[in-house]
Amino acid sequence: MAQTIIENEPAIRLGCFLAVLAVMAAWEHAAPRRRRGFPRTRRWPSNLALVVLNGLLARLVSPIAVVALGELAAARGWGLLNQMEAPIWLALPLGMLLLDMAIYWQHRLFHAVPALWRLHRMHHADLDFDVTTAGRFHPLEILLSLAIKLAVVIALGPPAVAVLLFEILLNAGALFNHANVAIPKAIDRRLRLLVVTPDMHRVHHSIRRDETDSNFGFNFPWWDRLFASYRARPADGHEAMVIGIEAFRDAAELRLDRLLSQPFRKAG
Repeated sequence: MAQTIIENEPAIRLGCFLAVLAVMAAWEHAAPRRRRGFPRTRRWPSNLALVVLNGLLARLVSPIAVVALGELAAARGWGLLNQMEAPIWLALPLGMLLLDMAIYWQHRLFHAVPALWRLHRMHHADLDFDVTTAGRFHPLEILLSLAIKLAVVIALGPPAVAVLLFEILLNAGALFNHANVAIPKAIDRRLRLLVVTPDMHRVHHSIRRDETDSNFGFNFPWWDRLFASYRARPADGHEAMVIGIEAFRDAAELRLDRLLSQPFRKAG
């Protein structure tokens, strides 16, 4: 089964990504949470080009996928869970949980270290917030994130199926919580006890740095509460809050060449 998972991993992940992207885009069109500041034709080409570029680059630089590394770690006994010889019923949920916590701390690290923030701020400099913002990452950040993820898989030794499920959940969760969709407040209040909702994550994209440095979670919301980085709502409210970074407000920053060069330009 594991070999089948590894062989079909690219198709499985791509199929899930495209399906969730289509659903979220349709939902945004039918029930938007906020009024758009820019038409999709201004922002989507660059954001989606980054998704394609980053996907190809990750495959080129690291032919061994994270899922395949999970299987290799199991075969060689690498990682905490393999050393513990944890049964699959324990290793699967625990592996996914620990991977998610690792991504949470990686995200905080990219905010805390100035050199890493220069890469990550491109994600925050989007002038609107919608489903394509989920894929708006600089290629250098993607490569660093991939290296960290490979190291975490070796250290933890989660089963290959846990890694695949986590990767699918991470991509789907990012598309969902970046989506410009309206969810009734009562439902959102209950839903964010289990997953990061768009209203919860949108706070993280505020132009106010104290709000940017909050709500780091992508899938599970518990880490923000546990490690004191949770903020329930933006100070100005969701409709009035400003998205982006003060130093990169020009519409020219939506161009792909400007996105790729942004980490190498001074803010302001």
